[in-house]
Amino acid sequence: MLTKQNIIEAQARIAPYIHTTPLLTSGQLNARCGNTIYLKSEHLQKTGAFKIRGAANKVTQAVADGANYVTAASSGNHGQAVAYIAQALGIKAKIVVPEDASACKVGAIEGYNSTVEKCGYLSSDRIPRAKAIAEAENGVFIPPYDDPLIMAGQGTIGLEILQQLDNIDAVIVPIGGGGLISGIATAIKESNPAIKVIGVEPVSANDTYLSLQNGAITAIAGTTTIADGLRTIQPGDCTFPVVQKYVDEIVLVSEEEIKEAFTFVLERMKQLIEPSSATVIAACMFNKLPFEGKNIVAVISGGNVDMADLSKIIKI
Repeated sequence: MLTKQNIIEAQARIAPYIHTTPLLTSGQLNARCGNTIYLKSEHLQKTGAFKIRGAANKVTQAVADGANYVTAASSGNHGQAVAYIAQALGIKAKIVVPEDASACKVGAIEGYNSTVEKCGYLSSDRIPRAKAIAEAENGVFIPPYDDPLIMAGQGTIGLEILQQLDNIDAVIVPIGGGGLISGIATAIKESNPAIKVIGVEPVSANDTYLSLQNGAITAIAGTTTIADGLRTIQPGDCTFPVVQKYVDEIVLVSEEEIKEAFTFVLERMKQLIEPSSATVIAACMFNKLPFEGKNIVAVISGGNVDMADLSKIIKI
């Protein structure tokens, strides 16, 4: 099981490769939500998303163990992160993306001098392909979320939050495969168990919510949610036990709520965030949380949005 000590070690390992991201606030958002909301702004992170943290932790260890080539499977952000850290460390990378991966994310991966291969639409399509490439070409597969080093890297966000803010009542985190929330929850709960950790999923991508309800990993058939970073079909074998242990609750938000939250942040706060990030704002705005007058940190997981998709996301 992941521990806070693993995350402390990761924080030291990845420090040269990441930004410490700020906590942003908005008086209008606070008034709308009835709480004081702090946005942990990973959309301002290197590569535009939190994924660089886990990727840096995993790839630096792989290089230390002798690797000179890595592969990854990603809807975009994890791929960008692996490509970035591979370039920084002077090794080659190949990223397997879905057929409908956003142009901006593919362009960013290629901009870091990595090769891109398209394969299927679900993580169950591209992960086996990336693993097969790594095996055939003597490389190392870098998992998107279900790996202790990846989880520990993402957990450094939790340590930063605790270092940046003294009085915290809850931390709200979007859930895809669970690497982000499992890392953050471990850092938070092993530092201060009184702080609530709440996950957010789209209604149509509620695999972790169902898994918690059923007490076992439960897969969904698939999803086309606009929150493309959350399109996993089931939580990970490594991440789910941590979610069971440390996450207090998971709430669900609709596509229309995600759109309205996305539009609010863009219009009122002048911040471009991904629909996946907007899920946590939607949870705050639409009374999904059991809090009033509390200090809440909402983790904004990324900001890599394809401009061609804006018209589909903005609520007018």
